[in-house]
Amino acid sequence: MENASSPVPSLMRAEALAAPDAAERLLAENAAEVRSLARFLRRRPPAFVQTIARGSSDHAALFGKYLFEVRLGWVTASAAPSVVTVYGASPSLRGALAIALSQSGASEDLVASLTAARRAGALTVAVVNVENSPLARAAEVVLPLHAGEEKSVAATKSYLTMLVALAQLAGAVEEAGDLRKALPLLPERMAAAVAADWSAGIELFAAAGDAYVVGRGYAFAAAQEVALKLKETSAMHAEAFSAAELLHGPVAIVGPGYPILTLAPYDRPYPQVLKLIESLRSKGAELAVAASEPEALALADAPLPLPGRFHPVLDSVLTVQAFYPFADMLARTRGFDPDRPRNLQKVTRTR
Repeated sequence: MENASSPVPSLMRAEALAAPDAAERLLAENAAEVRSLARFLRRRPPAFVQTIARGSSDHAALFGKYLFEVRLGWVTASAAPSVVTVYGASPSLRGALAIALSQSGASEDLVASLTAARRAGALTVAVVNVENSPLARAAEVVLPLHAGEEKSVAATKSYLTMLVALAQLAGAVEEAGDLRKALPLLPERMAAAVAADWSAGIELFAAAGDAYVVGRGYAFAAAQEVALKLKETSAMHAEAFSAAELLHGPVAIVGPGYPILTLAPYDRPYPQVLKLIESLRSKGAELAVAASEPEALALADAPLPLPGRFHPVLDSVLTVQAFYPFADMLARTRGFDPDRPRNLQKVTRTR
């Protein structure tokens, strides 16, 4: 394994710690554009929503799916870019809202998919960190992430600001809902999540070759991102599952000593997730549990505390914010450099 013993703080950690300030900038800088877009969408609700993204950005899009379907009633599905770029098809998107999400905005398949969506009748929006990118130029509406340059290969602050951008849009469409009122407080809560002590999980995962990451609802979207980062930074074969889907087959792998990271922020699925934790414990799994509730933490072999309850949507944002410094520490413990994952580069261009 690679030697990552340098005392110099990683770019990944520094950028993750910068996310609360980036979120505050985004909420201020995008407010007028989001209000305008929200007014239009209230007058002309989309027939459905298509999200266009890959990697961490697609995990943010899954968070958006839960947001739009639960809070707004908009059916939302993730695009398969190869439908356009490989098969040459042009599905009808008349009356739809197409949202492309990307840190760099440089991947050709995302640009081609958003361009095709616009030709097919969709209103196109780019949620992107690089404002002069090809993806931004292809969109009718641009919501910049305002995250600043992200140098670490493993995306952190750009992913978190994508979640904030999607929540800001959903809150603005709702107009008078609790989400809109909670968002101004989010950067301060993110700063509190950065300070969460997850060191109890290091020993559990230090030598793990395989692991499950489990969540449900908004936390399932978070689990997808957590599993990807464990792959990228710690070369661990981590798979993300919905707490419901786990019981449809994957639980057969679970036995004594099998490591599982369960994300259990306080949301509507929380009671079901708590029962799953108890069931996994009875099977002998080694459990790390990220939660704010003492009853959930008490069931864990490695309790990973979250700040107290804040908002059922935004607590999953805080979960990932707390996870990133842990991922950095775990990678170093396992002998890897979190800024230089094997076989990866910062901008991935696909067709």
